[in-house]
Parts: sequence; C-alpha cells; structure tokens
Amino acid sequence: MLDLWVEAYRPKTLKEMVGQEEVVRRLEGFLQKKSLPNMIFAGPPGVGKTTAALCLARELYGDGWRDNLLELNASDERKIETIRTKVKEYARSRPVGGAPYKLLLLDEADALTNDAQHALRRMMEMYASTCRFILDCNYLSRIIEPIQSRCAVFRFSRLTDGDIKEMLQRIAKAEKLTLQPEALQAIIYVSEGDMRRAINILQAAASVSPKITEKSVYEVTSRARPEEVREMAKLALSGKFEEARNKLYQLLMERGLAGEDILDQLHREIFNLDVPETVKINLLEKLGEADFRLTEGGNERIQLEALLAHFVLVGSRLR
Repeated sequence: MLDLWVEAYRPKTLKEMVGQEEVVRRLEGFLQKKSLPNMIFAGPPGVGKTTAALCLARELYGDGWRDNLLELNASDERKIETIRTKVKEYARSRPVGGAPYKLLLLDEADALTNDAQHALRRMMEMYASTCRFILDCNYLSRIIEPIQSRCAVFRFSRLTDGDIKEMLQRIAKAEKLTLQPEALQAIIYVSEGDMRRAINILQAAASVSPKITEKSVYEVTSRARPEEVREMAKLALSGKFEEARNKLYQLLMERGLAGEDILDQLHREIFNLDVPETVKINLLEKLGEADFRLTEGGNERIQLEALLAHFVLVGSRLR
C-alpha cells in the first residue's frame, strides 16, 4: 500500500475510534439529535481530534460529506484576513444537499492571533444558521474566553499504551508485517501516546523491511534506547564523568541525535532513577535550564556536558 497509513487506516465512524470513550459517547448523543453545537476539541497531538471531526461529517452528511466540510489549518493561515475571506465566504453560503448546516474545521485553532479569534467569534454568531465551527487545538488556554463560552468543549486525553498497541497490531496484520514485541514496545515508547506518530514510525520501519525490529524502530526515529540514556545518567551520578561524556558523544556524533531529543529522553528517565524525590527535583530544574539555553541558541554539546557535570555533583552528595 503506497498511501500514508495514517490516512488509509483512519477510522471512518466514531465507533471505530480507539480510546476517547467519553468524547465518543457525547458526540454520538449530538448525532442522534442531528443537532451539533459549535465545538472545541482540545488535547495533545495524535489523539483523534481531527479524526473525530471527519467522522462527524461522514455520519452527518453521508456520501456528500466533503461538500459540506471545509478544513483549514489555522497555523498556516493565522491572520485576520483568513477569517474575513475564506471563513466568511464559506460560512455564509448555504449547505449542499438539503443539509441543515455545514461544518468548518479549524485545525490548530490555538495558533490564531487574538484579532483573528475575535473576528471568528463574530462569524460564529452571524452565521449560526448555516455553519457549525469545530476548533481543534492543543492548548485550550490559548482560545479566547468569548469563543470558549460559545462552544461545547471536548477534552481528548493522551492515548494509552494499549490503545496504540491495538492499532499497530491491526495495521501490521493487514500489511502482513512481522512486528516483534520489542519493536512494538519501542514504537509505544517513542510515540508517547501520539497515534499519528506511532503509525508513521511503523510505516517508516516497514519501508526498510517487513520484519519490524527494535533496532529498525530506533534507527528510523533517530532516538536512543531508554536504557542507553538511563546508563548515561547513572554513570554521571556515580561520578564517572568521562564515561558519561563518552556515552553522550556517542549519541550526538555517531547516532546523530539532537540535543533536544537527548534532553527529552533524560527528562523521562529521571523519574526512573533510584534517588530521593528532592534529587529528582534538583535534576529536573537543571534540565529545564539546559533546555531553555538550547532554545535560545546555546551550544548543545556544552549545555549537555554542563548538565552531566551537575549530575556528577549531585551524585557526590549521595555517596
């Protein structure tokens, strides 16, 4: 199959969605009444927000769903001109095929400027008879209160490991892949509850070989095994700075990992360290400082070495 698997295996109905049982239950209630409010779908990436909106359109309009749905990515078109032109022109026109109203899906709506959001709020009021708005966002706090108060809010939770596992095994079976248990766990680890990312990783690994191994997963994602990062942290805490530094260089130079990726994995592994809570807090604080300096353009090698040096100092107080 040459298509993107995230599209080929995207659920077509709400009942097919993995996870989000409470959200699905509420949406099905609105569907039964054929009456949808304006809605906000809030939650992390890859948890089914866009899929839920597309499922709603399919179930509401049937075969003609594409004629009554407009999808815009607000992060690409975040200015007020977009609201005044594309959104206004679509929202004011009549629905097709005798539908009661049309749907407008604004993906990443939290990227809209405040001016654009205020203009959108006015559109929602003016064209309530012809259009319903679905705002998809990662951060509900970035949506202005006047819009929130005019919408039903649906909070999408991060998908569980079991949810990711179920979908990946289904795809592997359909694509006739050999998905090793270690590889499955590796994809779950790297994807962090993001179904879209998990499926893309599976497809990338499958493009190399139909036998998906743990090694191939970490190669296509340019991520380190969790035990490698954990070992680096433990070496530093035990006072073996040179060995920890060599491990860092191996990840940076030989494996090609970015400094941000190493910090992200270190963040997760700190919680698995057998050290007092106060020590974890101290390490997390320093990790946050290193992350800030990297975003400000700091040298990643220097920042990561300094962080490892702090691990050594903290470890010396524990011994």
